Amino acid sequence: MEEYFNKFCEGRSLYGPFFDHLMSYWKESLERPKKVLFLKYEDLKEDGVLQMKKVAEFVGFPFSIEEEKQGVVEDLIKLCSIESLKEMEVNKKGKCDPDFENKCFFRKGVVGDAANYLTPPMVERLTNIMEEKLNGSGLSF
Repeated sequence: MEEYFNKFCEGRSLYGPFFDHLMSYWKESLERPKKVLFLKYEDLKEDGVLQMKKVAEFVGFPFSIEEEKQGVVEDLIKLCSIESLKEMEVNKKGKCDPDFENKCFFRKGVVGDAANYLTPPMVERLTNIMEEKLNGSGLSF
């Protein structure tokens, strides 16, 4: 864990520098809000219905009043939940590359749970990096 964490902090993670990737999408969402929708996991967990409605409107298929009354939004949230995704066969046994099984991408789905896997100095280091990278952007976690 410590080796991966250090690589992550140094921008040498599997898919490149995370914060550069994050900020590029954040900036595009501000510059082209009709083309890029930026969602935060924390917001999805806090109010899934509101966020699902945003997604539906963004892709041009807002929910009808009838669909909302029938619980379609809640059904979609359940279908897309971490619990549901973890149970899919492809996520139990599939691999995204020879070194990583898909199940590695699923933990508990709890906001802030990373602190249970990181030491206090790791949390402090990550917090400092986030503050530096997000400074002045208007994005916060």
